[in-house]
Amino acid sequence: MTPRRDLLRNCGAAVVLALRAAPGVASAQIAATLATGFVPVATAWTTKLVLDKIVAHAPRGELIGTVTALACIGCAGLMLAQVTRYLTNELGRAVALDAKDRLFDAVNRQTGLSRLEDPGFQDRLRLAQQAGGSGPGQVLEGMVGMAQSAVTLAGFLSVLVVLHPPMAVLLPAAAVPAMLPELALSRRRAQMVWGVGPAERRELFYGDLLSSLTAAKEVRLFGLGDLFRTRMLAEIRTVNRERRSMDRRETRAHSALAAFSALISGTGLAWAVLLAAEGRLSVGDVAVLVAAVAGTQGALSAVIGEVATTHHALLLFGHFRHVTSLEPDLPAATASPVRAQARRPGIEFEDVWFRYGDDLPWILRGVDLTIPAGRSLGLVGANGAGKSTIVKLLCRFYDPTRGRILWDGTDIAALPVADLRRRIGAVFQDYMSYDLPAAENIGIGDVHALHDRARIERAAREAGVHEALAALPHGYDTMLSRTFFLAADGTGRDEDDPETGVLLSGGQWQRVALARAFLRTGRDLLILDEPSSGLDPEAEHAMHVQLREFRRGATSLLISHRLGAVRDADLIAVVDAGRVAETGTHAELLASDGLYARLFRLQAGGYGVETPA
Repeated sequence: MTPRRDLLRNCGAAVVLALRAAPGVASAQIAATLATGFVPVATAWTTKLVLDKIVAHAPRGELIGTVTALACIGCAGLMLAQVTRYLTNELGRAVALDAKDRLFDAVNRQTGLSRLEDPGFQDRLRLAQQAGGSGPGQVLEGMVGMAQSAVTLAGFLSVLVVLHPPMAVLLPAAAVPAMLPELALSRRRAQMVWGVGPAERRELFYGDLLSSLTAAKEVRLFGLGDLFRTRMLAEIRTVNRERRSMDRRETRAHSALAAFSALISGTGLAWAVLLAAEGRLSVGDVAVLVAAVAGTQGALSAVIGEVATTHHALLLFGHFRHVTSLEPDLPAATASPVRAQARRPGIEFEDVWFRYGDDLPWILRGVDLTIPAGRSLGLVGANGAGKSTIVKLLCRFYDPTRGRILWDGTDIAALPVADLRRRIGAVFQDYMSYDLPAAENIGIGDVHALHDRARIERAAREAGVHEALAALPHGYDTMLSRTFFLAADGTGRDEDDPETGVLLSGGQWQRVALARAFLRTGRDLLILDEPSSGLDPEAEHAMHVQLREFRRGATSLLISHRLGAVRDADLIAVVDAGRVAETGTHAELLASDGLYARLFRLQAGGYGVETPA
C-alpha cells in the first residue's frame, strides 16, 4: 500500500470514528465552524460600508443601522467561537472514550503474550493511545478547519477580485511553496516521535524506579537514587535533543516563509496605497483591501497549518489503525468448545520445542511429559531450566514452536483459548497485587463470584487470610492500596477517611493470591507455582496441608525450588536445560541417585538432615 493511500485510509477511519463517537456533537461542530468562516469577511465588508458612509456624510439613521449590523456580526463571531470551543472539547471527550474502548478491546484480542513482550508493539501501543485519544478529533477538526478557512478565503478573494485582481492571483500562488515544506516537516516530526519512543520508555522506567514503593528499599539501601536520576535525565536530554533539532528546523522554515509572505503582502498594500492616493480607491476600499490581504494570508496560513497538523495526526493515527486491526496472536480454535472425551486422560507434552524468537536460543528442547488425570505432578529444576515456560505453554500464552500439547487426547491449540483457560486455576510466582478492595482482590479469581461475599470469605478462610482481612479498618471493603487517595494536608494519610487504603505484607498478599485459586473451584487443572515461597515455616506447613486437601482428586502441577514441598506429589519431573531429565516418585528418584537426589541432599543437608545415600 502506498503512503498516500495509507493516509487516505487513516483519514477515512479517523473521520468515521469521530462521527460514530458523537454524531450530533460532530454535526453541530461542523456547522458552527463553517459559520465562523463567514464572520471575518462579513466584518471586513461591513467595516468598509461604515467608513464609506462616514466619508460620504450619510444620514445618521443609515450609519447607525450599519454600525449595529457590524456589532451584531462581532457578537455572533464571539458566540460562535465559544460554542465551537465547547463542541470541540465535547467531541474530543467522546472520541477519546470510544477510541480507548476500541484500542483496549483490540489489546484484549491478543490472547497470548508475544506481542505484549515485543518492545516495538509497546511503542506502537503508546503512540496509538496518544493518537486514538486526540487523533480522530484532530483530523475532523483539521478538515472542518480547512473548510472554514476555505470559506473565509473565498470571501476575501472575491473582495480582492473586485478591488485589486492581481492580488487575488498573487497571494494564493505565494502559498503553494509554503505547503510542501509544511508536509515534509510534519512527516519528519512523526518520524521523530517514533524514533524517541525507546528513550521515552527508558525515561519512564527510571522515573518509576525512583518513585516506586516496590523498588524503594533497594534504591535507598544501595544508594541508587542518583544513578537512576542521572540516567533518567540523560534519556530526557536525548529526547530533548531530537525535539530541539526538529524545532530548529521548523523555525528556519517558518521564518523564511513568513518573510516571503510579508514581502508579498507589503508589496500589495503599497500598491493599494498608491491607487488610493490617485483617487482610484476610497478609504473604505483601502480598509477592506487591507483586511482582505490580511484575511487571505491568515486563511491561507490556517489552511497550511491545518494540513500540516492533520497530516501529522494521520501519520500517528496509523499506529492506532495498526493496533486495532491486528489479528489475534494465537491461531483460532478449530475444535468444538465441548471438551473431548478422555481417550487418553490427562495432559501430554509430545516432543515440545520452544523459543521466544527465531534468533533466540531454545528454552525447551523436545519435552515429553505427562500429567495424569486426577493426579499431581511436581516440577523441579534450576532457574532457567524451562519450568515457567512449560506453564506458559500449558496456559496457552504461547504455542509450541514444534511439537504439541494434548489434553485428553485433543491438541490444546484446537480448543478456544477462553474455554481452555476456564478449565485452569493457578497461583503464579509473580502474582498480582491489585489496587482494589480486599474482596475484589480475591473475587477476580472468578469474575462470576466477584460480588459473592460468602464464597470470597470461604476462599479467604481456606487460604488462611480471612482473619487478617476481616480485621482491616473496613473489613473486606478496605482498599489494599494507598495509590488513589491523598489527605488534605498532603501527607497521603487520613485515618478518618473510609476510603483510606492499607498495605499488606508479602505473606498476606501471597495468601490473597492463593484465595483467588481456592475461589476457582471445579477446575480441571490446578497450577501452583511457588505457592508458599513468602510464608514462614509454620504457615507454609499449614498451607501445604490445605493445598493437599484442596487438590485431592484433581489434576495439579506443582512447581517449587523447595523439594520438600513437592515430595508428596504422585509424580515428580526434573527439568534440566530445557529437557525432562528424570521422572518418578520421590522415593524412586532418590533411589536412582540422579540430579533430583543430589539437589534433595543439598537442601536436606542445609537443615542437618541425613538422607539415604
